[in-house]
Amino acid sequence: MAKLKTAYFCQNCGTQYPQWLGQCKNCGEWNTLVEEVVEKPSHKTPPFSKTKQHVINIVEVETSEEPRIKTPSEELNRVLGGGIVLGSVTLIGGEPGIGKSTLLLQLALKMKKKIFYVSGEESASQIKMRADRLTDIQNPNCFLFTETSLEKILHEAKKLEPDFMIIDSIQTLQSQLIESSPGTVSQIRECSNEIIKYAKENNTPVFLVGHITKDGQIAGPKVLEHMVDVVLNFDGDRNHLFRLLRANKNRFGSTSEIGIYEMISQGLKEIKNPSEILITKKFEELSGNSVAVTLEGNRPMLLEIQALVSTAVYGTPQRSCTGFDSKRLNMLLAVLEKRAGFQLGAKDVFLNITGGIKTDDPALDLAVIASVLSSNEDIAISEHYCFAGEIGLSGEIRPVAQIEQRITEAEKLGYEKIFVSNLNKIPKRKFGIKIEEVSKIEDFHERLF
Repeated sequence: MAKLKTAYFCQNCGTQYPQWLGQCKNCGEWNTLVEEVVEKPSHKTPPFSKTKQHVINIVEVETSEEPRIKTPSEELNRVLGGGIVLGSVTLIGGEPGIGKSTLLLQLALKMKKKIFYVSGEESASQIKMRADRLTDIQNPNCFLFTETSLEKILHEAKKLEPDFMIIDSIQTLQSQLIESSPGTVSQIRECSNEIIKYAKENNTPVFLVGHITKDGQIAGPKVLEHMVDVVLNFDGDRNHLFRLLRANKNRFGSTSEIGIYEMISQGLKEIKNPSEILITKKFEELSGNSVAVTLEGNRPMLLEIQALVSTAVYGTPQRSCTGFDSKRLNMLLAVLEKRAGFQLGAKDVFLNITGGIKTDDPALDLAVIASVLSSNEDIAISEHYCFAGEIGLSGEIRPVAQIEQRITEAEKLGYEKIFVSNLNKIPKRKFGIKIEEVSKIEDFHERLF
């Protein structure tokens, strides 16, 4: 079989070299040379679409709903936008041990489809042991193939003609057309390109598992994320039970939805109502605790915000956050001191969102302010209160989006009062929860305490 002709290019200046060097001689940068394909052998491959294309006006294009495969996981369906689109390629990344393989194996065992599960990291006996631990349901149409050769995988896939294909992981695959080792830039790009071509030609959906780097990015060339149709990120604190599935890219739906799972001994369990689990059932009221009503996509959730404010013992005040943006906390503390007159510059402030959840919804600002003020004055907030509002730099409380859904969720969970901005356009209907409208931090402080 003819080999590909490759060369090494500097990612900084673009200089070409016939072999790898540690330092680019042109620009002087270190470790910037990456192997790239220069010339591929000519071989006939059918295009994705065999119909002849021609120029067409956009108003003449006929649209139709993409056919989707419903999965047994409602959380996964939500994130994907209603199910798996035929012929789509989905890349899922996450830290080692977070549950990527477990999620896809559960999917393969519970789907009533012909599944082709390719693993380059585990043996068939290891996968079977994990499958026996996860569920009693065994899919007789789930076929395992432990191989890293791309050509052998595609050959078996064409013989089997599966309805669904899972590859764990893309970094372990190797094409015979490239001499470099698995996991290199050229190998990942070539293998991904061939898999995508197979998926489009055969209208078979494919799931790819991708490793991530130490800074949380999917390992390999960035072009890999551009090539696939959907990029999912499976994250969460390994010390907590909860796992969040987010879509960073989705050509067939929204990227604002999330799926929430709980890691148990039998695998991943879907969380239908996360608010009831994330809120602690307190036996006694403590200062520094408040409840925020946040929104992830179209799903409202209630999160518990904890704050601890104490005198700085070591001279320099500390600011520490878990699950919340530390820069935004510093901004909120500056607003409290400058606009509302609360002296917090010489105090330590620690903030935590319980359950290992991370969110950047600005509607959490009001709950963060409430927790900080509560801890600073050592006055507990009623456990029947919740908050939804954004704080501006002038100390005003700004409105947040989809306020009706937030109020309805708080009402459903039995809260008696919700604090919101007076600028929110609240529907003129009767709610079973009291709506407290506030405009400034000073006004909010007086009504809260």
